[in-house]
Amino acid sequence: MLPKSRASRRRGSLLAIALLLLAAAAGFGSWHSRADSAYLAQRVGRADIESTVTAIGTLQPRRYIDVGAQVSGLILRLPVEPGRTVKRGDLLAEIDPSVQRATVDAGRAALAALRAQLDDQRSQHVLAERQFSRHKILAAAGASRLEEMQIAEAGFNSAAAKIANLQAQIAQTQATQRAEEARLGFTRIYAPMDGTVVSVEAREGQTLNATYQTPHILRIADLGTMTVWTEVSEADVRRVKAGMPVYFTTLGNADTSHPRRWEARVRQVLPAPPGSDSEAASKAGAGGAASAVKAVVYTVLFDVDNADGELMPKMTAQVGFVAAEAKDVLAVPLAALEPVAARPGIFAGRVLDGDGRVQARELRIGVRDRHLAEVIEGLREGEQIVVGEKPPADKRWLQW
Repeated sequence: MLPKSRASRRRGSLLAIALLLLAAAAGFGSWHSRADSAYLAQRVGRADIESTVTAIGTLQPRRYIDVGAQVSGLILRLPVEPGRTVKRGDLLAEIDPSVQRATVDAGRAALAALRAQLDDQRSQHVLAERQFSRHKILAAAGASRLEEMQIAEAGFNSAAAKIANLQAQIAQTQATQRAEEARLGFTRIYAPMDGTVVSVEAREGQTLNATYQTPHILRIADLGTMTVWTEVSEADVRRVKAGMPVYFTTLGNADTSHPRRWEARVRQVLPAPPGSDSEAASKAGAGGAASAVKAVVYTVLFDVDNADGELMPKMTAQVGFVAAEAKDVLAVPLAALEPVAARPGIFAGRVLDGDGRVQARELRIGVRDRHLAEVIEGLREGEQIVVGEKPPADKRWLQW
């Protein structure tokens, strides 16, 4: 038999447990059922919805020319710098013409010598013709041997052949001379177009070697029209088509309260990713499996007017391709919808009636963006659609 004090304590513990169970039964703490839940609902209204493909692009001039040197030599003058506006025909650079000028002078002298030889050979040809004519007359009269006439005839023909040879040498030398004079002209480099000098890669006093490749001196670009080179994921590129609307903002004004938005239309979707197949194969062979799983992107091009000069080369653009859009349509949050299996475009939703009861609805959905969906059928403007649930404010979870 337990002592009296211990028995009393045990009866007190049992009483406390009984009171706790009674309190739970009375509703002071219980597990929530659906009937006890409070619904978060939102009124169905109208909105503009855009379905977009987002990507990152880089701005480049629509038209530009890399200006190089076609002759070797020391740069004597380079009167331009980045940012300068030039007109077609303006002097951009001057290379030391000493070697080219000496070559041209030597060619002119050689051409003069060949012409002098031609004049001499023509005189010899006239003399040979006269001798041959005289021997023919004498041979007809029996006053000259046949051998002497044949020698005169050979001399006449040889003089004619030498004239033809000299004429061919002169034509060859003239062609070479034109090439050398053109190279002499290449020592002064002029602007091939109107535009802005966007980069200069050479300096005055630098020696250029154009033997194996054309040295790059500077780049001129027309900044009035820019092209956005956009990288689109292979998962999204099928949604992007030529002619579709596109817009972008730049990183420079992304943090402003009203960022500027440029609009255009897609000009071209390049059919292959950047880089050749052989290049990709060599990288995969060198890098193993890590190179093989590299994400594939495709290049999409579109042009935008830049008359005010706000856009600059190499700027980063945050691009949105508008795949579909709907203006002033019934819209509901995507969080309120559940897709119906095997029924494309059909979603399940819950609507509150006038008495606060929940009704299940099937909705036909149109254009969707990241947050909203267009309702084509199944809802009326002003109805309340359930977007979530929360416990009533006067209920508490029972925590053990």
